[in-house]
Amino acid sequence: MSSPLGITPDETLRKGLQSRHISMLALGGAIGTGLFVASGATIHDAGPGGALAAYALMGVMVFFLMQSLGEMSAYMPCSNPFEEYGTRFVSKSFGFAAGWNYWFNWSITLAAEVVAAGLIMRFWLPDVPSWIWSLVFLGGLLALNLFAVKAFGEAEFWFASIKVIAVVVFLIVGVLMVVGVIGGPSPGFENWTVGDAPFVDWPLGMLSVFLIAGFAFQGTEMIAVAAGEAIEPKSAIPRAVRTVFFRILIFYIGTLTIIAFLIPYTNPDLLDASDENVAVAPFTLVFKLAGIDAAASIMNAVILIAILSAGNASLYAATRALYGLGVQGNAPKVFGKVSRTGIPAAAVAATVAIGALCFLASKVGDGKAYTVLVTASSVAGFITWIGIAWAHYRFRKAWNLQGRPLDALPYKAWLYPLGPIVALLMCVAVIAGQYYVAVRGGEEGGVELWLTSYAALILFLGLWWGHKLITRDPTVDPRTADLTPAAAASAHHDPDPVA
Repeated sequence: MSSPLGITPDETLRKGLQSRHISMLALGGAIGTGLFVASGATIHDAGPGGALAAYALMGVMVFFLMQSLGEMSAYMPCSNPFEEYGTRFVSKSFGFAAGWNYWFNWSITLAAEVVAAGLIMRFWLPDVPSWIWSLVFLGGLLALNLFAVKAFGEAEFWFASIKVIAVVVFLIVGVLMVVGVIGGPSPGFENWTVGDAPFVDWPLGMLSVFLIAGFAFQGTEMIAVAAGEAIEPKSAIPRAVRTVFFRILIFYIGTLTIIAFLIPYTNPDLLDASDENVAVAPFTLVFKLAGIDAAASIMNAVILIAILSAGNASLYAATRALYGLGVQGNAPKVFGKVSRTGIPAAAVAATVAIGALCFLASKVGDGKAYTVLVTASSVAGFITWIGIAWAHYRFRKAWNLQGRPLDALPYKAWLYPLGPIVALLMCVAVIAGQYYVAVRGGEEGGVELWLTSYAALILFLGLWWGHKLITRDPTVDPRTADLTPAAAASAHHDPDPVA
């Protein structure tokens, strides 16, 4: 007997995601407004050298995290990896907190994306209230995520493909401009030495950009979430890990390098770019220098697609986290049930409802409550990364202590144990620097600012320690940790790979 949502308790998530879907999900999740719009501000704040160094250093951290995820998710694919891995290799309390933290992170991000999409529409239709567009887009994302997972995968594949094409075109046009083929004579290295360049406000400027760069890379961990619905996870996940990271790094480093060559860090437009003022986004500025007059309108369309892509991925990631919590009994069991097409419909509906409430919070009073939530969701992303690094460290420790051969792993992380340890320490440093960056940005300090910066950390620790206090569950002993990939065996395989 199914519920009004069509949910039946005897079905599980279906395997409908191909390798190309997973790769584009991770690639698209990391390419958004942080690249298209905010990249100029990083050069303004730290200079071309400082911005590039910050992104490269953050890229090292993300590389280690992708290695850790690749090893665990290829061997043990599941749709709630951060709860599952935390529970199996750290403690039930840690997994409980990690699962809710991930759901919180992407539920709030969903709200932020639909708000940004509404603002973008002002470019074409300034007389229509932005909240109307936000609700329209939220409804569209809800409908898309209620179809079979293959439909979601196809939509995200094409969303991400458009973003990738835009970046590739930008890089080609930019290189031609740098060498002087189009857009006038070559600027040479003039913009790398103007004023205090290449390193502006060293080392504080680089530190602030280092934190921004981390936020820009968030979303790459979605390959682990998608692993639970991958048709061939043992081959798809390693392929995604090997290719996606380097593509993302090339896109970010390449884009920043082009902007640094063509636009001086002293250009005030680099700091003025915003979702509401796409006409001065760095991509738009470069295209205009190349003589492409329709640059603002073209980039506005690309940024809108980028936002909808991020919202689509946010809803997917959040619902799978809530589904996993329901399956494990850490949330109401209705969230752990799926529809006839293998979709956790109740989890989708609940996540959209929370996203809508957060969206409404932005329309109440002065919007401070919404600002706190968005800031907290960013910190929550780094908490997730800490969980990945720590769980992988203990996973491999358990693997070694139980005498299992490394050749039995479908994918082996490089530089263990150095990789997860370095990534963990770097994430801790990023979170620790949140309050400092806010103060440096001119915000008034005090308890309110501290809570804004660390709301997600306080919530995570409260859930972790509160659960441990109530349940008294011990820390997992690596010698007896459960290394059986049982979660993979229970998923239903949809044999039709075509959306």
